[in-house]
Amino acid sequence: MSTFTILLGGDLIRTPLLDRQVAGTRVIAADAGIGHARTLGLTPELWVGDFDSVPADLPADLAAIPRQVFPAEKDSTDGELAIAAALERGATSLVLAGAFGGRRIDHAFLHLALSLRLAERGTDVLLTSGAQEGIPLLPGRAGFDYADGTLFSILDFSDLSGLTVSGAKWPLDHVEVAFGSSLTLSNEVKGRLEIALDSGRALLLAHPFPLPES
Repeated sequence: MSTFTILLGGDLIRTPLLDRQVAGTRVIAADAGIGHARTLGLTPELWVGDFDSVPADLPADLAAIPRQVFPAEKDSTDGELAIAAALERGATSLVLAGAFGGRRIDHAFLHLALSLRLAERGTDVLLTSGAQEGIPLLPGRAGFDYADGTLFSILDFSDLSGLTVSGAKWPLDHVEVAFGSSLTLSNEVKGRLEIALDSGRALLLAHPFPLPES
């Protein structure tokens, strides 16, 4: 398996878990995502984009990274182009770091939707901000090693059929979930979290890092 970390322009905090997830991966930065290279102590092998959001005062080692330059008026986002570059280099697994938040909610939505399409084509995808992470859910059964009390939601991108959730404060047993329903929001891990799905498109959104006190 060849894992690439894609540095995107959304929110990112460094955590021990994130350090483990990106350790030993190949790295490609998408435009402003180069700023996260400093945060994580990573050196990308490629920097992709139209370079309209380059952080100021980049250190010389990051400024010298090979670039793949695209025009500002194009049919794909910088993030999608960076992912395409990783796939061309043989990526079978992706860590999308900085996939959430930031100034562009449209880009964040694209990362969620694109992760589902990639997963359906056989690419493992993890979306992360350090504080929260997303994992596409395909039909079948999957288990997740989160600590008790971890907050999670299942985001539906279509009607869901035969959804079963065990190892949770509020389990579900082979239920139907209408697209746009809030039934699967704000649950908590209680034991070994396992999720089964007969059909539909969904994404597990978990908060493995403690949330700040409000």
